[in-house]
Amino acid sequence: MELNVLWFILIAVLYIGYFVLEGFDFGVGILLPFLGKTDLKRRVMINTIGPHWDGNEVWLLTAGGATFAAFPQWYATLFSGFYLPLFLMLMALIVRGVAFEFRGKDDNPRWRALWDGCIFFGSLVPALLWGVAFTNFIKGVPIDANMMYTGGFWNLLNPFALLGGVVSVLAFTLHGAIFLTLKTDEEISTPARAIANRLWLPLMLALLAYTVVLYLTTDVINRLGWNPGVVPIFTVIAFLVTGWFLRQKRDGWSFVVMAASIALAVITIFRILFPTVLVSSTDPAFSLTIYNSSSSDYTLSVMSTIALIFVPIVLAYQGWTYWVFRKRVKSNPQDLHY
Repeated sequence: MELNVLWFILIAVLYIGYFVLEGFDFGVGILLPFLGKTDLKRRVMINTIGPHWDGNEVWLLTAGGATFAAFPQWYATLFSGFYLPLFLMLMALIVRGVAFEFRGKDDNPRWRALWDGCIFFGSLVPALLWGVAFTNFIKGVPIDANMMYTGGFWNLLNPFALLGGVVSVLAFTLHGAIFLTLKTDEEISTPARAIANRLWLPLMLALLAYTVVLYLTTDVINRLGWNPGVVPIFTVIAFLVTGWFLRQKRDGWSFVVMAASIALAVITIFRILFPTVLVSSTDPAFSLTIYNSSSSDYTLSVMSTIALIFVPIVLAYQGWTYWVFRKRVKSNPQDLHY
């Protein structure tokens, strides 16, 4: 396998890990004002993700670092053209991280309400902007022959991209609601299950609309044909099965299959892109690919060796943390850290 292809796959794997794990973090944060009607309930919800949120964001840091090292031109064009939305996303993530640590420093209700609001917006904004970003990757953005972004901020907020943002917000919120059914007692898990059931149909309709617009406004038909392939079909099947498990109150299987549907959706996006990493709406010949935006073979070879050594260690450590904090969070103030 070519190293360019290998690193394209590895970056896709990093985003899969990020969206599956950080996805339910975002969902819990978005649901905070809706399920957390009291300070105790909000503390329980925050404690379900408290031990994991910072570790989950390592997947994003690694994906960004891998993009910078393996495909520097992709990184340069992306971070220059998407500068403002990525800056907003970064600020939201920073404020969210600070809020987790600061909300418990004072018992004043106004103090805690301020940081709870930061957790909500710090979860909602990235959840929205990730859908906007990846939809623009597929749809295409103005890129010239010098691989420079020539559009403005509002080019990125087109209707199709915003629809992608709605899909990602609904998907992460549903993922978070299912996660809460596994990690909390009945005071939160029961209403969380009810919200998950109510979110399933709107997300299904949004996905249907997204698929229709995808076929009508992009070159996906010319590149892949009408047959989407096995992965997108299994994505739909996994999502339908998630709805069935929700109605059966099989919370564990609901979470597993929902995670699988998110992973398969990310694979579908990268499959649509391959071998392109950033489509040019100015001229397809100006698009960035895994070949014209990559580092040298020597750099990719060294990176592959380092990844082979350290990635299994990171995976083992993060898996261990989830095992340690696997139990449900009870509504006992003495046991709540956040």
